[in-house]
Amino acid sequence: MNLNATIFAQMIVVAIVFWVATKLWPSITEAIQQRQKRIAEGLAAAERGQKDLAAAESRVEELVREAKVRAQQIENGAQRQANEIVETAKAQARTEGARLLDAAQQQIALETQKARDELRKQVSSLAVAGAGRLIGKEIDAAKHADLLDKLIAQI
Repeated sequence: MNLNATIFAQMIVVAIVFWVATKLWPSITEAIQQRQKRIAEGLAAAERGQKDLAAAESRVEELVREAKVRAQQIENGAQRQANEIVETAKAQARTEGARLLDAAQQQIALETQKARDELRKQVSSLAVAGAGRLIGKEIDAAKHADLLDKLIAQI
């Protein structure tokens, strides 16, 4: 083999490789640049996603805190309203109890008065009957109504 022919063949091969490389190199570098661009966009999107996630988590925490505060306010309001209802019911019960007590006392007073009146009538009829026996003759209640009324009033 001839050294010059080998060197010449190697130069031709290098020239062909160089020519192919110069033809293919722009598409390879373009593909590499597009790939780098997509990777950079993906990283930027991931970073934005992380920031959005952090913002969403902080917003969720804030909403949870607000919800807890609002729930506590609602619970306090409900407790306050329940206490007011209980106090109102107690006041109404006291008023109703006092009214029923007054009504019962009035009823007792009426019944007592009726019982006294009935007892007075019975005592007066017994007194008339006893006086009639003592006198020995019958006393007419209609004739002596005035006297009997005075006797009932005294009893």
